[in-house]
Amino acid sequence: MTRDDGYESSRLLRALTIAGLVLTGLLCVYGVASGLFFDKEKLARFLLGAGYWGPLVFILIQILQVIVPVIPGGVGNAVGVLLFGPWLGFLYNYTGILAGSCINFLLIRRYGHKLARALVSAKTYDKYIGWLDQSDKFPRLFTAAIILPGLPDDFLCMLAGLSRMTFRQFFLVLAFGKPISIFLYSLAALTAGGWFGRLLAGF
Repeated sequence: MTRDDGYESSRLLRALTIAGLVLTGLLCVYGVASGLFFDKEKLARFLLGAGYWGPLVFILIQILQVIVPVIPGGVGNAVGVLLFGPWLGFLYNYTGILAGSCINFLLIRRYGHKLARALVSAKTYDKYIGWLDQSDKFPRLFTAAIILPGLPDDFLCMLAGLSRMTFRQFFLVLAFGKPISIFLYSLAALTAGGWFGRLLAGF
């Protein structure tokens, strides 16, 4: 490859990255403004309307809900299982959440506390930032938080980026621990899934 070819490839990659960020940002703004990310029925209708692109769009939404914590993760988990079934729903949830969490870790590892403060509320930041003072215990605290539902996993992934954890340690905890909490969320979604039958009846 010549120097010019390398320069052109670099420009193309940069352009594709910018385009991807713009499209992601637009989807995020649209989803929040329209209430799409806060309403199970709206989100389900949107994904059904996407046809064959539905799974890919859903995974992208799950990535977004990890990176932008204003989107309730429970909505996406419930819709994934109820719309795509327990196995595919679990797979799509896991893929999106794992990818988004890794992006979170790497972004915070690169940009530090300022970005973390910008992405979460001051209350959440102040409540959990003290975990970093327990550097020896942090990996165990993080592992328990990833396994147990109900904790702010998205911010804790950012916190891991601020800690001494390596990316390999982080990825292994997430890869093996996250399926447990996704399973518990999925089970709750299936238990409370009567609304989905009524939704599909309208199509």
